[in-house]
Amino acid sequence: MRAVITIAHHTARRFLASIPALLGVLVFTFLMMRVLPGDPAVFFASDPNAGPEEIEQMRKTLGLDRPLPVQMAYYFRDIATGNLGRSMTTGQPVVTDLAERLPASLELTVTALVLALSLALPLGVLAALYPGTLLDHAVRFVCSLGVCVPTFVSGLVLIYVFYVILGIAPDPTGRLGAFDAPPPGITGLLLVDFLIVGDFESWRSALSQLILPASTMALFVLAPLARMTRASMLAVLGSDFIRTAHSLGLSRRKVIITYGLRNALLPVITITGVVFSTMLGANVLVEKVFAWPGVGSYALDALLASDYAPVQGFVLLMASVFVLVNLTVDTLYGIADPRVTIE
Repeated sequence: MRAVITIAHHTARRFLASIPALLGVLVFTFLMMRVLPGDPAVFFASDPNAGPEEIEQMRKTLGLDRPLPVQMAYYFRDIATGNLGRSMTTGQPVVTDLAERLPASLELTVTALVLALSLALPLGVLAALYPGTLLDHAVRFVCSLGVCVPTFVSGLVLIYVFYVILGIAPDPTGRLGAFDAPPPGITGLLLVDFLIVGDFESWRSALSQLILPASTMALFVLAPLARMTRASMLAVLGSDFIRTAHSLGLSRRKVIITYGLRNALLPVITITGVVFSTMLGANVLVEKVFAWPGVGSYALDALLASDYAPVQGFVLLMASVFVLVNLTVDTLYGIADPRVTIE
């Protein structure tokens, strides 16, 4: 019980310490959107040939006629009340848009991260066990190839190979096939919702739609995860306690997994948190290639339309996710190595 209270106290303290960073992100995003070229009033005017009077009326409607400090004060007031504004492109509140699209991005990102970890951990361990060999060089080449190829290129290649040539992948047109009906909106995660309602045929269809975009993202983040696993395992395998474990006659499998891999997980956990936050905010190209209705493509469309509110809401969401991921990483540290206290 005392440990739980300590963890909760530490988490609350870390969250309060991150509030100034969140405020800085909000101010930076607010100012950046105002200095970008383009006038939202011109874009959202009802008549493409609108005159100065119509454009000025639209500026008043959007609140852009007020001084910049006043606009910022109103913006922070709305943030404090949970109002992120209204998207001019969709006509809905930004909170509603983000809530509808965030599950799609989370499902894609988590699946890609699990796939990447399932490949990176064994590859990193194998490369560390046989350093300098052909296997080590092959692992490093594959990792370098994955990070060097842009995600939209690898995505198009996967579509061409598995959909166009082999015909074993579904058409890349979003989360559901053309003849599939969406499940009841329980969690927003299609794989979870289909399991809850027991629709296994649609679950398999949703999974098939997810494989190619998740594989595209997994290839891109495979390199940092595998490299960190390899470097951490090399450092641990050269430690005195590993040599002592070998001298005591313990099996090679037990030494590597129980003593080696567990002690090598700390830096891997750190880089996994950073990678997850990066994937969630930077998967816009994958979402565009596969017509995936996530928050990344939503923010890009709003940015191209000079729609301030969705972009500012997206940045706030990503900053909040980054803070939560860091707090989660701190907790996992203590689980991976009890010697690391929550403090």
